[in-house]
Parts: sequence; structure tokens; C-alpha cells
Amino acid sequence: MEFATFILAAQRGYHQSSGSVIRNAIEQAVASEQAQFKTAWFAEHHFNNYSLVPSPLMMVAHCAGVTKTIRLGTGVCVLPLYQPQRLLSEIGFADVVSNGRLELGVGSGYQQFEFERFGVDVDEAPAVFSEYLDILLKGLSRKIFEHNGRYEKIPPTAISVRTLQKPTPPIWIAAGSERSMSRAYREGHNLFVTAFHNGLETLSMLREGIENAAASEAKNVAHARISLLRCCYASDNAAEINSYLDNARFQRRLSEALHQRRQQSQDGYLLQEIPTQQDLSFETMRENLPIGSVNRVIDRLLEEIDILKPDQIAIQTQLGDFDHNTMLRQLDLWGEKIIPAVDKSLRHTVVSKSQPPDSN
Repeated sequence: MEFATFILAAQRGYHQSSGSVIRNAIEQAVASEQAQFKTAWFAEHHFNNYSLVPSPLMMVAHCAGVTKTIRLGTGVCVLPLYQPQRLLSEIGFADVVSNGRLELGVGSGYQQFEFERFGVDVDEAPAVFSEYLDILLKGLSRKIFEHNGRYEKIPPTAISVRTLQKPTPPIWIAAGSERSMSRAYREGHNLFVTAFHNGLETLSMLREGIENAAASEAKNVAHARISLLRCCYASDNAAEINSYLDNARFQRRLSEALHQRRQQSQDGYLLQEIPTQQDLSFETMRENLPIGSVNRVIDRLLEEIDILKPDQIAIQTQLGDFDHNTMLRQLDLWGEKIIPAVDKSLRHTVVSKSQPPDSN
């Protein structure tokens, strides 16, 4: 079982400068390594305050120079917004400068606001994603590749800077449907999934969808690694918890607005946070998520691991304007207490299951 951090790098208002948001993201990646997290993931978004990372591969390349062991992931590269030929070179470069620590997460994207400004039709995103992923797989695995598709026609082409990891870095697909999960199983990729702010019932349905996708490709469900993106926070301080929940709900409101194409902004940049009927109360969020005392978080994580059976849980850190120094202390707490306790419990469970029953 691995733990990772997912660093969105959000800006809740102009009281946060863009420079401070990015510097905090980098500092949280360094702190993640010190706290023994296995991976730091970086998002990609454009043109508004939902997330300030325009290129997760640039973050990977920079953080490669200030870390030594933690793996660095793109969570995710939005493929329809790229030229796949150029992206191939950037993937190779990021893997080289990180000394083979790149985790390559890819997705189709969903925010019309972004797509319009790149001149890309968001309704065609799934089809473009599928073809561009084909191109990436060709370019990563072949010295010379070519492509003749609906969206791209590429003559025989060589990528000069190739990945250290062979045949490719681990590839993760942001999977929101059984169709995308099925492709991951068919081609040997990993899954990046989320239950948002929902509870155990949603995790059960998510597990069922994963199992159905594996079965549809005649694969064992363990053939793909699964990473669960999750809001988690451990504290006995009610004000801290409420601040984390408030920022998590803020982030979800913006994401829903962008997904449903009803983003609102008075100045063309800063998105307005508007409550919706989908909002959950803080009490419900605390019930649904691994949030509360250290023991409550550990117990809830073990419940969720038992249901979903992920290989990794990626906890959301840099949400909204949650206090940066408080989050650094939170990361330390996970390294000192939560991750070791979860690992110890899971090892004990494995040993108990492996021992023969008492014959007496």
C-alpha cells in the first residue's frame, strides 16, 4: 500500500499571489518526500484560479532537482490540449531529468472553459484522447513511428530525448467510466480514480465498476494498479478540520461549475464560488471521508482500503487557501503516525490470513 500527495495548486482569491501558490506546491512536494510519501502528483488546468499548474511535466522537471527519491506524477496531462509529438519529447525530458521517476498520468479533460481557449471541441475530447494516447504509445515504444489518424497525420518521426524507463514510464488513465477502465486493462495501464466527497457506498460501486472492466477484458483485477484520489485530514482541532472541509467544498464547487459549463466570473479570471444543491454539509463530509482524529483517519482508511483495494491513496493537500504551514505539519503527521500505522495494520492482516488455522 502506497500513499501519495495530490497537489492541485489552487488560488482561492487575490489574497494569494500566483507565485506563492506555485512555491507552496513545490515546498509540499519536498515535504511529501521527507514524510515518506511515494509519489507527488501535479494537476493541469488553465486560464482561471481552479489550479495554477499549466504543465505538470514542468513541475516534475523542476521538482526533480529539489527531491531525490519521491516519484513525480502528472495528474493528469490533458491530452487533447497538446501536440502529441511535442508531448513525447517533453515526457522523455522529464523522465531523464528525474532519473526515471516519472509517473505519466493522462486524461481527456472536461472543462469547456479551457478547451475553447485552445480552439479544441470539448465534446470530441474522448475521441481525441483515444487517438493521442495511441500516438504516445507508438512514440514511446518505437525508435521511429508514424501515424495516420482522424486528428493527426504524422510522417516517420524520431523522438530525440527518450525515457529512461523502458518500455515506458508507468501510465495512469484518469478513469471515470468503465470504458476508460477497460482500455487500461486491455493495454496494461493503471487507473486513477476518485469517489469525490462520497462515502463507502460510492467506493463499493467504484470497485464493482473496476471489476467489471477487468472481466470485460478477461483480466485479473490486480493487473492494473489503482490510485484513489481522496480528501483526508487528521486533527483534533475543529477549526483546522472545518477550514480543510471548507476549502475542499470550495474546490468541488468550482470543479462542478466547470464540468457543467456554468462557470461564473466577474473579471474573466477569478471564478465565483456558488453553493449548489450537490453541496454536502461539513458533518456529512466528515462522515464520508477519512477526516477527524488520527485514530479515526486510520480506521477509516483501513475500511476504504478493504472495500476498494487500491494500491495507492493520493491525499489532497493544497486546496483553496488552506494554511500552507498547517498543511506542512499535516504531512509530517502522516509520515510520523498515519502511514506507519496503516502499513502495520495491513501487514498484520496479511500475516493473519497467511497463517494456517489452529488445529487444536
